[in-house]
Order: sequence, then C-alpha cells, then structure tokens
Amino acid sequence: MPASPAVPGLFLCFAATVLLIFVCVSSPTWEHISFLNVGRGANEVHYGVFGFTGSGTHIGYEFVNPSQLGFDDSRINTKIIENLTKTLILHPIAAGLAGLAVLFGLCGVGYHRAGTVIMTLLAALATIITFIAFVLDMVLFGIARNRFRDQGTQAEYGNANWLTLGALVALLLGTCASGCGIFGRYRRNRTATGTAAY
Repeated sequence: MPASPAVPGLFLCFAATVLLIFVCVSSPTWEHISFLNVGRGANEVHYGVFGFTGSGTHIGYEFVNPSQLGFDDSRINTKIIENLTKTLILHPIAAGLAGLAVLFGLCGVGYHRAGTVIMTLLAALATIITFIAFVLDMVLFGIARNRFRDQGTQAEYGNANWLTLGALVALLLGTCASGCGIFGRYRRNRTATGTAAY
C-alpha cells in the first residue's frame, strides 16, 4: 500500500509538537532550556515559560534579581514587562494545537481525507500562534537582555528562542505539506461496495 499523502505534514507537525513541548518545560522545570540566561557561573539565572531558576511555576513573573547580581531591577519590572511574560502561555497553547494536528493527521494517514483537512487547519492555527509567540519572545527577552546589559550584567539569549523558531518553521512547512496532502489519493472501506479509492 503506498504511503498516505498526509505523512509529510504529520511528520512535520509531530516535530513541531516535540520542540514546543521542550520549550514548555523550560526553566524552572528543566534548567537546560531557557529564553534568557543572566549572570554567570553559580549565580546564573535562567528564564523560561513559567518562571526562572529557583522560582515556582506560574503564569507571568517579574525579572527577580538575585542579590548576587547586584542589579537594579526597577527599570525592568514594569507592568508592561510583567504582562508580556504572561503571553508566554502561547507556547503551551501552540503545543496543544500542534498535538491535536498530529492526532487528526493520524486519522488522515490511517483512514480518511477529513483527518488531513482538520490537521491542515489546526497546523495553520498553531503556526499563527507560534509566530506571535516568537515575536513576543524576541521583544520581551530582547528588552530584558538590553536592560541587564546596560547595568553591566551578562545576559544572553537561551536556546528556547531557537527551539520556538524551529517549531515555527516545521509548522509552516507542515501546514503546506498537509494542505497539498489533501489532494492526494486516499483509500477507505465502504460496507456496501467494498474498497474504493479516493
């Protein structure tokens, strides 16, 4: 039996889902993945989706400064910046939509064109949300990085930014691939007439 036309889109959506899940479990859950790394050595602080090194997990946070860094955080902990940290919730939303696209893609691979159609729509929506999340990431952590550096504190982008970009590219390609896959040949069983090709 030939491979389903939904397979390329399914693979790309699955890859995007995995990347977005990695982003969602960033610091403080998993210290190896972060959006911004501030300080150095034992005093380094990693900022992630739901908090930072040593914090609890919650939606939205302030850029709390450990006393070892000697940083005046009054310029960075504004209401606008705190509200921008709340937009990081877009990453798990995008991951959920990409995961749903994978589930419907499995239906497209295994049975019917309708699964591929729904996968395409969900992947497109996940692409839009991931794009918005990536832009907000770069704005938020770009401002934070510059303000840390203005006071002589080392600050570098983390790998979560680039994982989000990778997920965005995978979702964009997955949306295109699954959109093209809608027009491929599908096979399904009919109870009355036997097996028919579509």
